Amino acid sequence: MAIPLLSVLAVVLYLAAAGGLARPLLGGGQPLNKSALGLGGAAVLIHAGILLGVHRGALDLHFFAALSLVACVVSALTLMVNLTRPVAALGVIVFPLSALMLGAMAAERIWMPPTFPLAMDWQIKLHVVVALLAYSVLSLASILALLLAVQERALRHRHFGPWLRALPPLTLTESLLFRLIGAGFVLLTFTLLTGALFVGDLFGQHLIHKTVLSIIAWLVFGALLFGRWRYGWRGRRAVNLTLVGMGVLLLAFFGTKAVLELILHRTA
Repeated sequence: MAIPLLSVLAVVLYLAAAGGLARPLLGGGQPLNKSALGLGGAAVLIHAGILLGVHRGALDLHFFAALSLVACVVSALTLMVNLTRPVAALGVIVFPLSALMLGAMAAERIWMPPTFPLAMDWQIKLHVVVALLAYSVLSLASILALLLAVQERALRHRHFGPWLRALPPLTLTESLLFRLIGAGFVLLTFTLLTGALFVGDLFGQHLIHKTVLSIIAWLVFGALLFGRWRYGWRGRRAVNLTLVGMGVLLLAFFGTKAVLELILHRTA
């Protein structure tokens, strides 16, 4: 019963952290950033401990466990971003999603047959870790792109609510967005390279769909970065391309995994 109790505690901490960060966005007074981020940090540590403790340090990459793992990494990245670029609204979105993913994993472990980690050599582990980081960084960028779109729309229509004043300046949000996309693009490039070097049988391991979709996402993010450098792309075009690239990457990572594991009952 220890794992379910820890999961409940982490979920409560995630939601409390999101509530503290949402306070200024809702016009509720001064921000509670330090205490809220502290609660979020405690939730991330417990979440990571659950993920590592279930199989004694080995990572389970089956569907719900993988979703929970990505959510944990995205939450950790959110905390890191807020150390230098205070974007509290990221935590308002990310922390409840992490609570949801952790709750889904805990529910699966109670009601469904247990899943176990697949045996992997160090090369495949390196590929998986880099892919996880790439997906997490670009996930955070896509959430920031949504915030940027909402912020731009509010400014265009002169809707100056308290939540808008609590957000960082538009230029800071946009600069952070492209920094995250740049870092994610580098990690995604390394993911494709390690996959080409270390994955032997794409068809036999059901990886051809993931590979093709990942390459398409890589091209989309590459085109966005080139357009930003060469033509100064920004605003709605940047947001749309970010969301398109992330949508393709979502299909690559979890779309094929959902079909294989939840529908066809095969190992993805």
